[in-house]
Amino acid sequence: MPQASLKLVSRSAQETQRLGEIIGELCRAGDVILLSGVLGTGKTCLTQGIARGLGIAESITSPTFVLMREFAGRLPLYHVDLYRLEFKEIGDLGLDEYLYGHGVCVIEWAEKGMALLPAEHLLIKLDYLGENGRNIEVVPSSPRYRRMLSDIVSSLRPARGEKA
Repeated sequence: MPQASLKLVSRSAQETQRLGEIIGELCRAGDVILLSGVLGTGKTCLTQGIARGLGIAESITSPTFVLMREFAGRLPLYHVDLYRLEFKEIGDLGLDEYLYGHGVCVIEWAEKGMALLPAEHLLIKLDYLGENGRNIEVVPSSPRYRRMLSDIVSSLRPARGEKA
């Protein structure tokens, strides 16, 4: 039976980025990754890893003030930030070409517009666990993302002979 969600602890920015890198490597055109968590929990850090997994060398910063940035890689990355928007404004953004396009759409502060976002997505919730730790929960919403979650879990397992 497929895993309902994955809960893990990240003890550093590098661990959070590594999770993102695994996700980026697994992404396909049209994938939607929703990130949820308060300020400073690692949403942009995770997106940096996703970008690296997509082969993007550019520096990734939060698009809070520009709302969306596009990056070229193995697949285009559309990095969206809903932090400064109200629900009605989110509906007026016209995100459909990015959400249902040929790239990967990563949306920070997704909880602000969940009713407007695709039902099929990979939701990643980030919460504080002390100064350097984060609780991360990865929740798939469809068979596509349950397969992706299974692949994430396999990639996170230490190789034979490595310490866990």
